[in-house]
Amino acid sequence: MIRRWSRYQTNVNQLIEETEALFQKVAVQPKGSIHEMRTIVSEDGEAIPFWFPTLDAEFNTLLSNIKYERNVVDFGAVGDGVTDNTHAFQKAIGRGGCKVIIPEGVFVTKRIKLPSNTLLMGAGKGKTTLKLHQDAPKSAILVTNKNHISGNHHIYVEGMTLDWNVERLPHHEKTASGNNRSSCLTFANVTYGWVKKVEAIQAGLHAFDVSSTLYYYMKDGFIGPGRSKYIWLDELNGYGFGDDGITTHHSDFIFISKSHMCDPSGRAHKQGFSNSNGIEIDDGSRYIWLANNTTTRCFGGVEIKAHHNASAASNVTIIGHLSVQDNRAFNFRHIGHHKGEDPESKTAYNIRAMNLVAIAPIFTPLYEGSTPRAMVISAYRNVVVNQFTILGDPTYDFGGHPIIAIQYRAKHVILNKIYIDGFYHAGGIKGQYYVPEELI
Repeated sequence: MIRRWSRYQTNVNQLIEETEALFQKVAVQPKGSIHEMRTIVSEDGEAIPFWFPTLDAEFNTLLSNIKYERNVVDFGAVGDGVTDNTHAFQKAIGRGGCKVIIPEGVFVTKRIKLPSNTLLMGAGKGKTTLKLHQDAPKSAILVTNKNHISGNHHIYVEGMTLDWNVERLPHHEKTASGNNRSSCLTFANVTYGWVKKVEAIQAGLHAFDVSSTLYYYMKDGFIGPGRSKYIWLDELNGYGFGDDGITTHHSDFIFISKSHMCDPSGRAHKQGFSNSNGIEIDDGSRYIWLANNTTTRCFGGVEIKAHHNASAASNVTIIGHLSVQDNRAFNFRHIGHHKGEDPESKTAYNIRAMNLVAIAPIFTPLYEGSTPRAMVISAYRNVVVNQFTILGDPTYDFGGHPIIAIQYRAKHVILNKIYIDGFYHAGGIKGQYYVPEELI
């Protein structure tokens, strides 16, 4: 478990209570959002969002709406890594209301679109592989929901490897298409969704994307329609993605747990629009929980952010995260709302992060010129970081850069129980931060 890496040993109930007490000390705005940030502890001791029991009940609703169980092989699918199974999958999935079984094998397809009330079940990671067909376009999503505009509901995907098959493209086209295309799995405008025990390989853009109908770049304060809601991503892993491993955009009530993202390809960055984060909570996302995830050798381990012309992600809770050799282990920022001459962000607020571990942040070719940090906080207000262990490589030249930077319009920030060791060429903590008087 991540907790054993930490200098601090606190049970999950104590950790949540302590962090919440600190959070109440900052000038929390808007007041109405706090009720929706509650975290509870399950019977088996896991920290979960307050709405998680509702999602469990909706899983039972999904099961009650499953009228058929179908095996794709019975509809002509062949898992030989060559046969085009697109039509076989279409026939097996039909209009939904079914559990679709995919046995072991490599099943090639040009696309899979899932209607509402569909359960797609493989034999496990590395056993069942869905692979994009040689003729699939550069903008292809391997697995997605059927109706991005009108939306879908109650979709469950489990137990498989998703291979975007970047090698199908000519060398000069092996970069992402942008927006919510070129990903291994995209949920766009989905209510009640589950993705569990799925691996994503070499995605052109994102390994996993939870989004609204479109990416909206309207203005800070704009809340985009067609949002995904009540989604659980659990035990996922991805590598070789062009942009981000797991990303969210303009969606609410998302739970990401026990997932590992590592070693992005950097392909999208070469076109100038990527920063290759392990987990990115992006434009307009609200009420997002991350629990016991890990990232390795990404630009950002966890980045909570927005573009200059979009609302910031807000009301985010992180409970346990291990970052190893990410350039910026934890990066909280609203681009274009950083500096003195920039407008103050209307939406960059409310981050609670607890039991974090950053090991050996490094320089990276993924983002040349970006200096390593264990944490950066820019433009965000109402931020609590409680129990943060930062371990450096004593032989690594950190170039005198700060380990933690709190900067550019950040305010109402509490750092509590921060342990730093192993940095002999770094500059410590830069910026202004608040420690409660009783903790001094």
